[in-house]
Amino acid sequence: MSRSRRLVHAAVGGVVALSCTVLTTPAQAAPDAEAPVGTVRLVTEKRVTVDYPWAGASGFQYRQGTTSVTTVDYPDAVPPAHAGPDDLASGTDVVNTRSGQTVTQKHRSTGVTATVTIPSGHAYRAAAGWSVLTMDGTGALHVLRAAADGTTTDTLVTGFPTGARPVLYRTGGSVGRLAIVSALDGRTAVGLVDLTDGTYRTYVTSTETTPQLAFNDRWLVADWRAIRVDAEPGTEPTPLTRSDAQLEAVVGDQLLLGNPTFVLGGTEAALTARSLVTGASSTVLTSSFGGIGPTPDGGALATAGPSSLDWDIHRITLTDSGGLTTTKVARVPAASTGVQGLAVAGGELFLYGATPGGSLRYSGFQLDATGRPAGPQTRRSPGLDASTCLTGDAACPQHEALGDGRVAYLWTSDTGQESVLSVGLDTSTILNGPTDGDSGGRLAAGTGRYVLYNGASGKQRLVDFPRAATGGETTLTRDRTAAAVWGQTLWAPGSTQGSVTGRNLKTGTITTLATGAPCTPTDIQAVNTWLYWSCGSSAGVYDRATNRRITVPADIGPARLADGFLLRENRTTHDLLLTDFHTGTATTRTLVKLPATDQNTGGSNGRWAVDRFGGHIAYLNGTYGEVSIVPSGVPTSPLAQTEAQVYSPSVIGRSFPWSPVWQLNKPSTWTLTLTTASGTVVRTLTGTSTGAAVRPAWDGTTATGAGAPSGGYTWRLSAHPRDGQGPDLTLSGTMTLG
Repeated sequence: MSRSRRLVHAAVGGVVALSCTVLTTPAQAAPDAEAPVGTVRLVTEKRVTVDYPWAGASGFQYRQGTTSVTTVDYPDAVPPAHAGPDDLASGTDVVNTRSGQTVTQKHRSTGVTATVTIPSGHAYRAAAGWSVLTMDGTGALHVLRAAADGTTTDTLVTGFPTGARPVLYRTGGSVGRLAIVSALDGRTAVGLVDLTDGTYRTYVTSTETTPQLAFNDRWLVADWRAIRVDAEPGTEPTPLTRSDAQLEAVVGDQLLLGNPTFVLGGTEAALTARSLVTGASSTVLTSSFGGIGPTPDGGALATAGPSSLDWDIHRITLTDSGGLTTTKVARVPAASTGVQGLAVAGGELFLYGATPGGSLRYSGFQLDATGRPAGPQTRRSPGLDASTCLTGDAACPQHEALGDGRVAYLWTSDTGQESVLSVGLDTSTILNGPTDGDSGGRLAAGTGRYVLYNGASGKQRLVDFPRAATGGETTLTRDRTAAAVWGQTLWAPGSTQGSVTGRNLKTGTITTLATGAPCTPTDIQAVNTWLYWSCGSSAGVYDRATNRRITVPADIGPARLADGFLLRENRTTHDLLLTDFHTGTATTRTLVKLPATDQNTGGSNGRWAVDRFGGHIAYLNGTYGEVSIVPSGVPTSPLAQTEAQVYSPSVIGRSFPWSPVWQLNKPSTWTLTLTTASGTVVRTLTGTSTGAAVRPAWDGTTATGAGAPSGGYTWRLSAHPRDGQGPDLTLSGTMTLG
């Protein structure tokens, strides 16, 4: 059983990373321990808001909240033939850095630099391209630029209304102009300074204290009124239809509108464009909000995406025909969130945490045959309510990865009633297996469709989640003892000392084994042909394939059985110990040095988990939100079937396909062939197992798309082990269609 709890933050990094990251430097690896093959980071699905400290023709910088600044370069940026203060148009790629009365300017793509010295008595106000705007002691505005001889030219701004008080300076989609919002006699004016010659012109007056505005070299839009920059003096701006969106930028003749104050339930904000010439509206980016703003080359930047796992910065530019085009230019890393539980089965790592924000969720990471992360974080459950934790229960909720793409976990209501829940095959379904009012229990074991629940009432219940079920059902209730379930067999102590019985859950057949245990075992675990028992002071493994009895260490417990090895954690030294017994002799080595900070006092599996269907081990490495993976190095068992659910459908179609399930003992790639009684191949399906389960779906059509006739069919399943260890597995049988 894999346990979890609310984990203490061992360390919080200042820089977040992508949802799936393979680190080059092993985390928490001691010299005598194995180095991890990969590390993942659990991230929140909440999309972060960014701002842009700088943007230019060759790239931009963005910042997430208070995190450090990230610089992005455009791969197709072409430096201009000439750049310098004598060519204002080349200022679209200038970075201005102010220190006291000095502004250092650097053109990024060419490396050209210049220095603007702010005169004594002047105060810095803004910078756009090669131009710096200042205000002297009298309130007059000045445009400063670096001269070729190293001096600073000073151009007085003319046309600014006498007595007007500047309240806001704003850059936009231009390096030739800069917007000023000013107040005079209770009214607000919005105008532009022409940085070429310092002339100022008022375009819009408003009663708004700080009206929204956006501009480029063609248009100024302020307080929902638009006017051409080159309009004749005295021209009145054109009123625009207001919306609850914000004026974000002007690109060409298109006004970008985003970040509305109200969004209908079930929908998301979008970035839209409105033509300032025709009034026509269009959608530029769906699911777009937060970081939207103009760039000095006349374009814009905007964040968009369906979730934090696919949250990108898009560059918006003008096409030759006057339309808009968008290009993804950066992926915004999501923020880390705490891992409150972990499990791994069938080559998939399941992490439990508050990823949706207000609720919890299981998220998954696919692992390749070597244990390396092979894909991004994906949702593996709907949003989940937090379970009520029992007093003093440090392992809450308890869960078990079942090896078929699902996770079973124990949920406790606020009244203490418990249910065994199953999630994982989609992102919307929760299957509920009641425990008949029991409480204070534990999950003892589980594989595939079966989950074993130990209630505080003293009863043990086997909860079954079969194929296509709408809920779980208790199919067996017995007195509580040590027990394990693997495939379709329930293992429990026998009637004599050291004996263990295996009950076939479908046929009822009983198998009795003499394990050699000197007691009635207090712990039983089963994986493949391996059967682990413990008497507390002694422990062993019985190999059902060879009838071998193998003594294993019992000095540190509890232990977790996997395919050919045991895992135990030394809570004093923080060593995760692996005992390899697959050869018949037990040898123990330190696999991982776990962090000294105890993130879970509730049990051995609170901060590590092992894949019983493949052998990889996952563990919290001490960095907030991170889990590292290390392979066991122990050979896996040959590919085998542990349980199957094959049936004959009365009806079949695209909406209700034939969907058998073959539960195997490790991941595979598979081919399923269906043939008629005469041997004609009707359909061949291929796929990759879900966890270690083969889950095909046949809609009843042939390879040509025609409907297959009713009658008897022979199926043949050929599965190839994904890890390449051992031979292929071939199974066959019959089914009747119709």
